Amino acid sequence: GLCVAALLEREERLANWRIAVVEPSMPRAPDDRSLDLRVSALSRASERILAAAGAWEAIREHACPYSSMVVWDAASSPDARDALRFSAAETAEPDLGHIAENLRVQWELLESPELEGVTQLRAGLEALEFEPDGATVVLTDGRRLGCGLVIGADGGQSRTRELCGISRAGWSYGQTAVVAHLGTERPHDHTAWQRFLPDGPLAFLPLRDGRVSLVWTTTPGDASALIAAEPADFGRRVTEASARVLGEVTLASARAGFPLALWHAREYVRPRLALVGDAAHTIHPLAGQGVNLGFLDCASLVEVLASAVEAGEDPASRRVLGRYARWRRSENALLLGTTDTLNRLFGEKNVGVAAVRRFGLALVGSQPVARRALVRRALGLAGDLPQLVTRSGVS
Repeated sequence: GLCVAALLEREERLANWRIAVVEPSMPRAPDDRSLDLRVSALSRASERILAAAGAWEAIREHACPYSSMVVWDAASSPDARDALRFSAAETAEPDLGHIAENLRVQWELLESPELEGVTQLRAGLEALEFEPDGATVVLTDGRRLGCGLVIGADGGQSRTRELCGISRAGWSYGQTAVVAHLGTERPHDHTAWQRFLPDGPLAFLPLRDGRVSLVWTTTPGDASALIAAEPADFGRRVTEASARVLGEVTLASARAGFPLALWHAREYVRPRLALVGDAAHTIHPLAGQGVNLGFLDCASLVEVLASAVEAGEDPASRRVLGRYARWRRSENALLLGTTDTLNRLFGEKNVGVAAVRRFGLALVGSQPVARRALVRRALGLAGDLPQLVTRSGVS
């Protein structure tokens, strides 16, 4: 929500628009001495979008760039021939992305100079009313606000989507992601590690303070046991599950678990309404793309709206908003489907399927062109991109 507001505010073609963000609570200020548990892998596309939103420089000071990634199967090892290795050096990119606290991203967006002219409304959303020529937003404190366009950017449990009666297609994975920060025997060397286990992937994401962020996807029962385990036992279990890729690991934070699901809204837009981010789609975290898809939604929607205004069209009409919906729905569906297939493929316990899976990893790993293509997709530099990303030097 803050990102799309900042992008709308900076767009010269929308200079006469008045932007308001409805958010009942302020984000908590980040604590430099204690990293928040929730982190994201920000792609190059997100970096450029956040720079346009006036937040990237402040985020980068606290984020950890990573230049390599290693992916391997549970039946293999990280140094085996069938382990998949990605390197920024192969792509002429300075890094493969940055690991940043979600809280830090929220805070620096809130502090962005681009938001100085944006109205902040500290209340919840109670109701929405739509008419052919406008909409009314009813807040929990009783205020009624007229507007030309409502953008739902309120997450997977979107109140906006719920009030509009927009249904979703998808399913729960029956998996829970356990997150924690860990101390490691060996340095992470600015490398992200991911091992695919039968019940879900285990990932180590490098942090700026030298620790790693653990994201271990497993069954709900195992997740509950991991969160309740004594710290020493937890460290031993993670060390074993990670194949000791960074040696002995120790718990260095609190722990939390988050249930995983795939959902895709059946409609992204209606007249005077658009959904962005998790309000429109939620994705399995194994590819680390959830927040990146959301930022691409923001940049794409603003581009469509600005182009419509420039052409003298009604930017909140179904015709105009439908361009955004067709654009982003196809791009998002591709990645939702890919990550879902990977999760199911690597969760397959059949010996024959596992052998084919490892052969596929080895084949991709032996093809530099294939590796570079995957890296560009992960960086958000492939596909149908908004100009805000391509103007920053993407061919």
